[in-house]
Amino acid sequence: QVQLVESGGGLVQAGGSLRLSCAASGTIFSINAMGWYRQAPGKQRELVAAIASDGTTNYADSVKGRFTISRDVAKNTLYLQMNSLKPEDTAVYYCNADVKRSTDYLTENYWGQGTQVTVSS
Repeated sequence: QVQLVESGGGLVQAGGSLRLSCAASGTIFSINAMGWYRQAPGKQRELVAAIASDGTTNYADSVKGRFTISRDVAKNTLYLQMNSLKPEDTAVYYCNADVKRSTDYLTENYWGQGTQVTVSS
């Protein structure tokens, strides 16, 4: 199996920064696209940022210029650097990854358990 474990969430004042990490472990042959999603209370889960296996990135308009997604392929780890945080960034942030467990397996999609980010005004 494959596990995604997020860390780095917490409480921060508006204008502050946080860095989220997501470590993938288990039986992993390769990881294709990875991404960060978030879900605020009463709202649908939304894409925050994604990064393809070739390093191509895309961001939600609401976070462009403030958040940076990156990955360490050797460590199977995904990061999200969040700067200039706003109260509206408050949400549970989830890691997502398309993982191929071996050459005999199809690519499967996995989710982490989420990490809470709270931005106070």
